Amino acid sequence: MERRPDPSEVVAGLIDNERFRSACAARDMGAVFRLLNSRGISTRRLATAADITQGRLYDYMNGKTRVEKLSLFEQITDAFRIPGQLLGLAQRSWEPGAVSSPPAPVAPEPGADDDLTAVEAFRAADRQSGGGRLYTAVVRHLSVNVAPRLVDIDSNPHVFAAASALTEMAGWMAHDSGRDDTAARHFTRAFALAQAAADLLLAANIAASTSHLALHSGDPVRASHWASVGIDLARRGPHLPGLTSRLHTMLARSLAASDQFGSAVRSLDRAGAALADRADIAHPWLSPFDQATLASESALIHADLGRHSEALRHGERAVALRTEGRARSLAFSRIALARAYAQHGDLDASVTVGSELLTTSPALGSVRVVDQLDGLAALLRNHRDYGPVREFLARFDEASRIRLLLLADIIPSPRRGPS
Repeated sequence: MERRPDPSEVVAGLIDNERFRSACAARDMGAVFRLLNSRGISTRRLATAADITQGRLYDYMNGKTRVEKLSLFEQITDAFRIPGQLLGLAQRSWEPGAVSSPPAPVAPEPGADDDLTAVEAFRAADRQSGGGRLYTAVVRHLSVNVAPRLVDIDSNPHVFAAASALTEMAGWMAHDSGRDDTAARHFTRAFALAQAAADLLLAANIAASTSHLALHSGDPVRASHWASVGIDLARRGPHLPGLTSRLHTMLARSLAASDQFGSAVRSLDRAGAALADRADIAHPWLSPFDQATLASESALIHADLGRHSEALRHGERAVALRTEGRARSLAFSRIALARAYAQHGDLDASVTVGSELLTTSPALGSVRVVDQLDGLAALLRNHRDYGPVREFLARFDEASRIRLLLLADIIPSPRRGPS
């Protein structure tokens, strides 16, 4: 049986839709209800979610009457997770915080170059060796070298931006270690620090990170909202194509996870178009979002949408573009490609790419890589009657035992070995 869409999921897919935004701006809830109904939400579900009778709903949809009471606007906004600002309402309690417009530029404070050097050093090491063993070093650097400057009366917004960027990095390293609750707390704090720095683009980037984490935890609605928050913040700041592309990619992934095919494809198209633009500025605190990353994310999106040929095409491109200097990203791209081959029915190609994965350093400190490798093995075990697959799985199990041995200090809980 086809899964019925959840109203809040459909709203998340309409956040960037001009007709939807115009209907909200005009407070024409009849038009809003018609749009939701046209996308598969029954009138019964609409009425139930809004806590009104179907008869009243039909009156709104047919233009016989309009919503006028503030309390009903708030009720509908909360029921369907429509951002308050779209209807001219105050920010709702469930919405992420906003960032004010940036103040006038200020001169960099002493030590700013050292902060950038530290970020780049941690970032380069993380790409190659994973975040599992770097997490403690980043947290220590924050505590010893950055935190005391936050309370210095002579400090300026640059130190808050540095603290935000490093805290977000700590969040990703915690996520890479399998500690998602800790990662969520770091992202929340990083977002608040970006607010203190009044750095719109940094806040938007952290919103994208939070969207990723929500999607990873199985909450595509929350992931869509955070991606939309980031898109709104990015629009209000200087144009940065990589950031815009990343945010639309995260929105596309969230929509794909919600089975919203058309909206996901449109968001992915926007991501590709954004990355082709020229930047107004460069941002020192943000990691680049490049064509290889977009291709890797596109492969995942198309796989979620059941478009296995497209997933395969993007997966091949991701591996071709990814440099050897980014061991973890290359591993993720190869895993996605091996899965795409298997789902496309080409087991020999899947085994070939899987064999390349076995050359990934077993000491790569990434629990996420371990988990995704296990997921690939589980997929291929469905085909273990095929000789090459069976041989690969035997080699995979041996490599997995070595990997778990070497990563025993960062694996968060006891795990079963390969079976």
